[in-house]
Amino acid sequence: MDDILPTDSDTRLSDYFRDADFASESITAWRIDAQGALVDALRGLFHGPSGLVRLRLWVFMGLLGQSEASLNRDELNELFHAVRPEALETVFKRFRDTGLLLWDETQRRTSLTPLAQQLAGVLGVLNTAPPGDGEDGDLASLLGQVVGADQLGTLDAAQVQMLQAQLGRLHAEFEDAIASGSEFRLREARKRYDRAARLIDKASTAITAIIGHAHGHVTMERAARALGQAQSRLLAMASQFNRALQQVDRERVTLGTTGITSTDVKRWLQTLASPEHLLQDALSHPVGLVALAPHELLDVTEAEFERDRPTASLPDALPESQVAPVGELSAVALPQALADLSELLAAWHADTPSPRTAVDALLGEVPQDAAYAEVAYKAQLLPLLGDAQACLLPGATGDLARQPWRVEWSTDFLTLDHPTLAGVSAGQLLSTATPEKSE
Repeated sequence: MDDILPTDSDTRLSDYFRDADFASESITAWRIDAQGALVDALRGLFHGPSGLVRLRLWVFMGLLGQSEASLNRDELNELFHAVRPEALETVFKRFRDTGLLLWDETQRRTSLTPLAQQLAGVLGVLNTAPPGDGEDGDLASLLGQVVGADQLGTLDAAQVQMLQAQLGRLHAEFEDAIASGSEFRLREARKRYDRAARLIDKASTAITAIIGHAHGHVTMERAARALGQAQSRLLAMASQFNRALQQVDRERVTLGTTGITSTDVKRWLQTLASPEHLLQDALSHPVGLVALAPHELLDVTEAEFERDRPTASLPDALPESQVAPVGELSAVALPQALADLSELLAAWHADTPSPRTAVDALLGEVPQDAAYAEVAYKAQLLPLLGDAQACLLPGATGDLARQPWRVEWSTDFLTLDHPTLAGVSAGQLLSTATPEKSE
């Protein structure tokens, strides 16, 4: 294949197509040829060994960060004093050859060319801090380009299509996470979805303006319509995440009355450096293989056929009908913690309906005597407060649900000085009997 491809360094784009006229008819190829100087500048900047390319980028960004329009040789040497002179001279020579630096012989000063300023816009992403996890930088960058270009009036349909394609890729990734049924994958995908939704929400006004201004331009109008549909599909996935997480919560298994769930066990296993050590000596005694000769197998088979077997007994007759004994129907007693929690909430409301902390309700009137299983049981009861279905239930559960309180949990975690509890999630109990005051 190398024999049929052009090898000259001054080849044209059309030399690599089956039909040379295709390059002249393609809009993308025309734009690339129109930006030939910028392409050559990129080639000059990125051609060569990896370390040398990074040195050129470092020097180029250092020049871009200077407030002076031009620098003399002494100022350049002082600015890049950490670089070896021969390496610095090689970099400057490459910049001059590619048209990024301009040397003024009269004033003996060096300045960046307009081509270098144009190249700085292309490399702007390298001069910004990367996102914390590296997963949202692509969406943030595309949103920034589209919104900025729309504000300047230079927005192109290709930029809108790139943003729409990125939203489509995110939608496919989130769909795969929901279909997987994995709790941990769902929660990680939900975190990324929330970050993407915040970015889209901040740019929603600009996206709406883009869709509204696209009338009259067929390509832009089609791209803007596709962008709006992709945005709607992505934002509508919040309900799908909620349903999937609720299903996972329903399928979570609680180990007895300890309050520990299968999710807690899995997270604990993931923190172990060597989980195989939990087996200890369980696999130290392998199963021994017992081999039997053919004649031994025949002897055992013959003895099995010849031995006397007891005659199968006839089925027993059904017993005669009897009058059912008189009994009492008793219900299973509910834990005392349910009644204690309901009484505590009622006493609080009778005293004053001011907000209370959830940890006070979980620990009860004697916090130091609260057991872990009791606190875990109460934490599962608090979401019943104000629940429409639970309020219709009779008995102690319905009484608790009808208490004039509602719980609001937060993402904070409170550390406790307690003999059996290291900490609990932060939350607040708000009274529903009086209207809330807006802040």
